[in-house]
Amino acid sequence: MDTLPGKTVERLSQYRRRLLNLMEDNVEYIFSHELAEIIQISAVQVRRDLMLLGFSSVHRKGYPVENLIDVIGQRLDDEKGQNVAIVGMGNLGTALASYLNGIRPKLRIVALFDIDKRKEGMEIAGVKCYPFSELRKVIKSKRISIGVITVPQTSAKKVASQLVKNGIRGIVNFTHIPLNVPSNVSLEEYDMITSLEKVAYFVKEDQDK
Repeated sequence: MDTLPGKTVERLSQYRRRLLNLMEDNVEYIFSHELAEIIQISAVQVRRDLMLLGFSSVHRKGYPVENLIDVIGQRLDDEKGQNVAIVGMGNLGTALASYLNGIRPKLRIVALFDIDKRKEGMEIAGVKCYPFSELRKVIKSKRISIGVITVPQTSAKKVASQLVKNGIRGIVNFTHIPLNVPSNVSLEEYDMITSLEKVAYFVKEDQDK
């Protein structure tokens, strides 16, 4: 099975998140144009993405919501699940640990790391915080494959290097320092400053009209 493009994976994740909300509201079926309106893309794009999953609608009713959630999960998720570590337990790291833990059954937050001795052994959302010096041992023992970086920007490159060196295959970078990683490591960089500036720009443009 061919690897999906990154943008397609992003949209499928968005579909699943919205579909889970709809299922909680007891919505059983949805048409492509309805899902497209929620995501704010075209219905054609929705149908193209779902065709890549081999999924077709029940024409008179639309797509069955629960089945579509399952099909997206089968394509996006690792059957055995994947273990995740968060490095940097400041305000952002703490908030992410609480928010992300348990939000997807196949993505498990299993370890937290920080250099602050006072945080050693503490638990956040039921997950233990380890000293950064134990990174290698914990990654190996807990079979961690994904690292989330929420450290101060001055430490981002060093932390990324250590994660890669110790076998991490995917990194989500929440600092605004661009990282360079080997081609076999998946990197997602979330720059909150850029996101805020983007929103601010469109607010400004709307006010100027």
